[in-house]
Amino acid sequence: MITVAHVSDVHALDLTGVRARDFLSHKRLGGAANLLLRRRNKHPVSTFEALIDDLNELRPDHVALTGDLTNLSLAPEFARARGLLDRIALGPAGVTVVPGNHDVYTWAAARAGLFEKVLGDYALSDGAEAVEFPVVRRRGALCLIGLSSARPSPVPFADGRIGAAQLARLEAALRRSQGCFRLVLVHHPPVDNRHVLLRGLRDRRQLQEVLRRAGAELVIHGHEHRDVRGSVEGPAGPIPVMGVGSATYADPRAERRARYNLLHIEGTGFTVEQRVFDPATGRFAAAPPPPTGSEVTVGGGTY
Repeated sequence: MITVAHVSDVHALDLTGVRARDFLSHKRLGGAANLLLRRRNKHPVSTFEALIDDLNELRPDHVALTGDLTNLSLAPEFARARGLLDRIALGPAGVTVVPGNHDVYTWAAARAGLFEKVLGDYALSDGAEAVEFPVVRRRGALCLIGLSSARPSPVPFADGRIGAAQLARLEAALRRSQGCFRLVLVHHPPVDNRHVLLRGLRDRRQLQEVLRRAGAELVIHGHEHRDVRGSVEGPAGPIPVMGVGSATYADPRAERRARYNLLHIEGTGFTVEQRVFDPATGRFAAAPPPPTGSEVTVGGGTY
């Protein structure tokens, strides 16, 4: 059995050395106002640190992080995120990271390539010297295929796009990886949802078509800050799609509190165990099992 920890939307905040001119864009100015007025204390770095302690104690075989390591794509945020990731005992070879929209928040951040420069070790394909998506990593019977759906977008959008070239490389990678458990990572949900106009994946239909032709065993994503379950059509039946809530979100609602998933993979099937942050202890702990009958079984997975 292979165990993969699925983590998302950690939003590490660090404004050390940030200057007023760093906010001279409509996108970042609006994001900063939202951060200061509503979200400043919503993603405590201390919860990120507790997450790392939990991962190092449990020692999964791999960690998959589906984007939004930062809030505004500021250099000190990337540095803070890198420092925290480096505390995970598995190291870059055992942690795969793809960017979210907050990691490519402005055109300036995209042009500077901050994600690739600072976090590139965690997004390198096997044998590669430079970051190119999809990142493809094989770990025994597990193949991790990480997409980038991140792109700058104007206020009030937080949408994503993969692009035709990356989708073509994805299809080739999926076909080459047949015979192992193909775990596809992407930040934006590859399915329709209630926020699809402002926050959706623009070319989700094209991604669905690639998955229909080439297949995969599981697709995981973040972005929604809530647990999501769904499926897309595959060549041999439905492919499970699973989104996880933010791993650092401070919320009084139990169903939104900071969490991450442990995917226990065996053969072409998998089961899911969830770990949830307990503010009283400052630690993550196993979530209660779901009510009997609420489990969903799709494509060899129970979740």
